[in-house]
Formats: sequence, C-alpha cells, structure tokens
Amino acid sequence: MLGATGLGALLALAGSDGGDRLAGIPVFALCVVLAFAIQWLAFVPAYLAQSERYYDLTGSFTFLSLALFALAASEPPDARATIIALLVACWALRLGFFLSARIRRDGFDRRLSRIKKDFAAFLMTWSLQGAWVTVSFAPGLAAITASSRVSADGFLITGVVLWGLGFAIEVAADEQKRRFRSQVANAERFITSGLWAWSRHPNYFGEILLWVGIAVAAWPALQGWALLTLASPLFIVLLLTRISGVRMLGASGQRRWGEDPEYRDYLARTPALVPRRPKRRPKS
Repeated sequence: MLGATGLGALLALAGSDGGDRLAGIPVFALCVVLAFAIQWLAFVPAYLAQSERYYDLTGSFTFLSLALFALAASEPPDARATIIALLVACWALRLGFFLSARIRRDGFDRRLSRIKKDFAAFLMTWSLQGAWVTVSFAPGLAAITASSRVSADGFLITGVVLWGLGFAIEVAADEQKRRFRSQVANAERFITSGLWAWSRHPNYFGEILLWVGIAVAAWPALQGWALLTLASPLFIVLLLTRISGVRMLGASGQRRWGEDPEYRDYLARTPALVPRRPKRRPKS
C-alpha cells in the first residue's frame, strides 16, 4: 500500500508542475487524492460484503470523476483538454461495463476471489487501482489542468488517431473472445481466430496503443516536471506484460492447456502482444 501511495505522491508532485490551482492546491494533486479516496471508500463496503463485484465499475467511475473534476476545476478547457477528457471517459465507460458484465456472467473475478478475505491484500488491490488510474491518466490530466493552453495541432490529431485505432482493436478483440466463449463447445478452449490469430493478447495491445495516443495528444501542453507523466505508456506496458495481464494469463494457459499440442503450436506461431501475420505451420 505504501508503494502505491508513494507512487501517487511522486506523480502528484511532477504532474502539478505548470498546472492550475484550486484554493492554492494544484488541481492535478487534488485529482490524485480523489483517485485514491474513491478506492478506499469503495473498499469498505466491498470488504464487509466480501464482494469484488464493483471493483471494475469503481475504476471506471474514478476515471470519469477525475476527468470531470479536472475540467471543472481548471481554466476554461480548450479543444485539447476537452477531447482528452472525452476519449478517456469513452474508454472507461466501455471497459467498466464490459468487465462488470463478465463478472455477472461468471459470478466471480478470478483476480480477486482468493484475496478478498485478506484485509491487507484486498486493500492493497484497491490502492493499486488508484495508482493505475492516476498513472494511466497522468499525461491527460496534466494537459487538462495545464495553466498554458496550446491550440490544436498535429500531436492532437495523431493522438486521436492512435487512440481510435487502439480502442477499435481492444473492443473488437474483447467482442471476438466473448462470442467465442459464449459457445458451449468453446467454453474451455483457447481462441485462435480473428485478431487472436495475429496476437495472443490483442486487447492488451489495443489498450497500450490508445494510452500512447493520449500521451501524444497531451504532449504539447506539458512543461517542466509534468513531462515525466509521458512515461505513463511505459508503466502500462510493464503492468500488462510483467505484473498482470500477459504474465498471469500465460501461467493460467500453461496450467489448462500446456500439454495440448495445438496450444503449444499456437504459442510458437503467434506473438504475445504486437500483432503480426502468424507463422505458417511447418510441413509434416
């Protein structure tokens, strides 16, 4: 927990450089405090009820709350600030409802079902979500709360295009997997069709790409220490490939299908993250 809050504190210091203030306090720093406060408030009923059902919805609500608060508490927003806030809000709404629907369908969340009885571990999970929200949104928040305004430019256009491409890939990949899993015959199988033939984790690639788009769109509005928030996509890559996401699903896949020749062939022919044309099967 100290690591997550410490990261948030350092981010608050860096992202506040050159930003607007509310009652003498940097708006960016207030956004960081708000992100963690929402998680800790939501943790209380979640722990008492021993439920992880609203974890993902709380994450989405936090993104939305920060976007609205940053817009309201800063100078009148320009096109860059408004567009960034709208893009993040659109992504958060879609992902939150998608993950919540999955929990309702499955009845539990594999990530949290085992640790929700452990007070410290469960609280840490909510604190990590606060850190994830603030680090992911950091360049966008820094741009929204920046004191100086920069007119729309090529960076904004490029960022929107990258975000749109990443969002489309993530949504398409999630929907392809949902439809695949909805078929009884595929309930315990691994998907190798559609975008999943080009990447073992196309949804994560799409998410990384859209956050790169947010960072690119935000770049011209940042100055001083706030430029450090541009490292956000690197954090997301690390999170999805080394901490959760790819690593955890890879271990789960090995346990479930590690002895299946078709699964081993899929692993050998398909890149883990960045999509590319799958390798041809060797001739027998």
